[in-house]
Amino acid sequence: MELTYLPEGQILSTLRNREYTSSLGGLERAMETGAIIEGTAVLCDGDFNLHVEFPSLAGVRGIIPREEVVWSRDGDPPKDIAILTRVGKAVACKVTGIEAAEGEIPTVHLSRRLAQAECATSYLEGLSPGDIIRAKVTHLESFGAFVDVGCGVASLLSVDCISISRISHPRDRLYNGQMIWCVVKSVDRETGRIFVSTRELLGTWEQNAARFTPGQTVAGIVRSVEDYGVFVELAPNLAGLAEVRDCDREAVRSLVGRTAAVFIKSIIPERMKVKLVLIDAYRSETPPLPRLHYFIRGDETPHIDKWFYSPAGARKRVETIFSEKAGS
Repeated sequence: MELTYLPEGQILSTLRNREYTSSLGGLERAMETGAIIEGTAVLCDGDFNLHVEFPSLAGVRGIIPREEVVWSRDGDPPKDIAILTRVGKAVACKVTGIEAAEGEIPTVHLSRRLAQAECATSYLEGLSPGDIIRAKVTHLESFGAFVDVGCGVASLLSVDCISISRISHPRDRLYNGQMIWCVVKSVDRETGRIFVSTRELLGTWEQNAARFTPGQTVAGIVRSVEDYGVFVELAPNLAGLAEVRDCDREAVRSLVGRTAAVFIKSIIPERMKVKLVLIDAYRSETPPLPRLHYFIRGDETPHIDKWFYSPAGARKRVETIFSEKAGS
């Protein structure tokens, strides 16, 4: 990905950004060349204009007018909450004008809308299903996570695309501000909306199962309690089933989301099964978010056409085929 179109905050401290934002002369060059720069929104005034500061330049006032804060393909005006939630965060923008009257604080007029419009036309519209990109988690909802795929342009990562192992809420896996790898799942060419996924990057069943051996006792996370057993997540793309005695069922049910110690009884590739024995699920501490271990990264593999989760010979087939037709 071009450095210009990274998620907001990723170029703020770069040498290129400092060269543009450390002097009025640099800001003038940014205006002349149409460069996308970053500053930090420090204030939203009563008219919903954003005030921006640059890390290496004091005594300059940057202003993004309300109508220039958010780009919309349909030209819809920005919602108040979309402006307010930018305060305290990095913003990508273009310089549209500089007022430097003698004896007055210089005012730099900025547009985030123009930066996002360029990102959409020069970068995002060129993406295809299967492309692997960087994204930044910006907001979590029960149905999924919104991620910044470039200059603050949002994309949806639905909860079922976060991992193979089921979670009740994206916060079980992600947090705001987290940088992640995503694969483009589909692109709506009419609206320009992009939908992304991460589960295809977190390893196949075999890749994840190879990290474990029968006879080991390992830590996992209790994800659900069913009549026939307890599902314990060993990795974001691998879960096993542990039997539980009836007398323990209610106690275990209250520990969904908690750490559990489990003994690995057997690993059965043809059935994609990991049989476990629950050793201890009575810990009180809340576990940290599981680390996302990427088996596929965009800096090594920029594109995939297909992904097969199931091992060869497995009775169940889990796969993703990336194509414009599949994404339509």
